[in-house]
Amino acid sequence: NQQIRPTARVITVTSGKGGVGKSNMSINLAIQFRKMGKRVIILDADFGLANIEIMFGAVPKHNLCDLVYEGKSISDIITWGPMEVGFISGGSGIAGMSNLGRDALTCIIQNLAELDAIDVIIVDTGAGISESVLEFLVASGEVLLVTTPEPTSITDSYSLLKALYRHPRFEEDYTKVKMAANRVDNVKEGQILFDKLNAVVTRYLKTPMEYLGCVPQDP
Repeated sequence: NQQIRPTARVITVTSGKGGVGKSNMSINLAIQFRKMGKRVIILDADFGLANIEIMFGAVPKHNLCDLVYEGKSISDIITWGPMEVGFISGGSGIAGMSNLGRDALTCIIQNLAELDAIDVIIVDTGAGISESVLEFLVASGEVLLVTTPEPTSITDSYSLLKALYRHPRFEEDYTKVKMAANRVDNVKEGQILFDKLNAVVTRYLKTPMEYLGCVPQDP
């Protein structure tokens, strides 16, 4: 059951509920890494509902279906977007991709591990606690949990962390959970949001998070 550790830095961006800004966070993080001279790939792992390609305004020739079902290599299915940020499409409107089994997910993770010419892999997951989301979280060295001040976002974030920490292959020493507060009115609100969620997580799940900061709401 030993996991394959990618040579690149793997950051999985996730959330308990949809619409909190995961994909925007993933893309802006990738662009910032590119400005730092890092070679970056985004894996759009919101299977069947691909957002990254729409935000980039790019049309991929291939997607994860070609890797899982058609025998393409991981390098074959990378599309290069603005600023030479690479991305791998999850495949839009493909019903089978939303029900990938454990073997297919392991195949994807193993193929990611072979990307030795990449410095950073950002995995943009779907929302919630599906098997595919949890598989990527336990295989990732860093989890970036995006949370907004909405009560449903906070409670769903806690539910996601509870499922992650109880996963049979979760390794506390390997996977570090960090939180970013999105769409807050000000810096103070972001800190309060983190303190509130982290207090509950520390008390009941016994594994505190790290706070990365906040992104203010800007209409």
